[in-house]
Amino acid sequence: MKLEQIYTGCIAEAAYYITSNGEAAIVDPLRETQPYLDRLERDHVKLKYIFETHFHADFVSGHIDLAKKTGATIVYGPTTMKTGFEMHVGTDGEIFKVGGIEIKLIHTPGHTMESSCFLVSDEDGKEQGLISGDTLFIGDVGRPDLAQHVIADLTQDKLARHLYHSLRNKIMPLSDDLIVYPNHGAGSACGKNMSKETTDTLGNQRKTNYALQDMTEDQFVEAILSGLTTPPQYFPKNVLMNIQGYDSLDSIMEKGQRAFTIKEFEVLINETKVLILDTRRAEIFAKGFIPNSLNIGLESNFASWVGELILNIKQEIIIVAENNKKVKEAIIRLSRVGYDNAIGYLDGGFEAWQNAGKEINIVHRITAEQLEQHCNEEKQVIIDVRKVSEFLSQHLVDAINIPLNVLHNHLAAFPKSKAFILHCAGGYRSMIAASILKEKGFNNFVDVIGGFAAIKDTNLTKTDYVCPSTLL
Repeated sequence: MKLEQIYTGCIAEAAYYITSNGEAAIVDPLRETQPYLDRLERDHVKLKYIFETHFHADFVSGHIDLAKKTGATIVYGPTTMKTGFEMHVGTDGEIFKVGGIEIKLIHTPGHTMESSCFLVSDEDGKEQGLISGDTLFIGDVGRPDLAQHVIADLTQDKLARHLYHSLRNKIMPLSDDLIVYPNHGAGSACGKNMSKETTDTLGNQRKTNYALQDMTEDQFVEAILSGLTTPPQYFPKNVLMNIQGYDSLDSIMEKGQRAFTIKEFEVLINETKVLILDTRRAEIFAKGFIPNSLNIGLESNFASWVGELILNIKQEIIIVAENNKKVKEAIIRLSRVGYDNAIGYLDGGFEAWQNAGKEINIVHRITAEQLEQHCNEEKQVIIDVRKVSEFLSQHLVDAINIPLNVLHNHLAAFPKSKAFILHCAGGYRSMIAASILKEKGFNNFVDVIGGFAAIKDTNLTKTDYVCPSTLL
């Protein structure tokens, strides 16, 4: 038997690839199927099952395309609603044979009602691993407030109580030496306190995971529901795509890889509501970009920020990338969160636009040392676009916190007649914010290179320097 975790860091997602005696199963696959098809061919195995631990909210699964291309059976847990594709609704305790091994479905409602874990036993019948989906993470459990946005009669309180019993009656009685294989790691919005580790023994989780400690049902509900942030706006839309179905990624890739000339590009941006998505790195974007472009760099959590900030999941998008290879990567990563309407890219990218003498815009930037000098000379208005938790951990005194994910709702807080300084943790998010502000007509700001990580190396965090709190 081989059980392999395939981890995708940009969306903190883990799929699983299991083989035995010429047969295979894949759990929670990503949207792009070709890497799985290549692996199956290389290992000379036939895909028998595609197991889905639940209807995912934070990404669009590849289950439909993968089933069409391999003939494998899609399996969901009990209580699964009617879907737009053929699948098998498993029963609690149902055994699935893959080669010489067995995979047992364990129904664990709580994160969602159909949520299930899959207990994998090897050819000798020994239980080896628990693929726990969003029921049990390393250091955390799945948040119980997401499914209520899709199923009207559910509440987060009801789901939390289901989760309490699922963990204690179905998961905790299992063997201490069982390896826990969750669907997500640190950085995912499907939990609130996930570890950077992506596997652990159940025995260690029993000792260290706050949700598995001795407590009453009411105490568990209070602990699980406290501190939950508002889920990203694209989550319910991804759930519906996973339930109802979606267009083939092959057709999406074909549509998105159309090259537009500068003339065609100008017609599009002048006569339609297409969004210009510039996926270049922050430091490159700052030096020059096409006016009204949104910068979300590919080098970080690209897909999740697309989902947070582009409110219309059907929005037509035209890509400006560093090169054609990056265009393909952008389309795939857009599709992972359901943004399937990339209609093409600017042939030659920004360089072609600039070389044609077209209008460009820039973002003025300063170093942390220059910020320190400015602050020593006079008070500065500083806006910190990090998450609230990051801001509360450490920040410049009286800096104003407007997190990037809610920036659209607080544009009135940014002064147009007074200069201000923008920063995040390292420069990635503040450049996204800068591109939004530029599109909204703000030109009276500078961005701090290196963000708060660079600011911490100056004396600004070691003195009593106070930034004025004049905006809020």
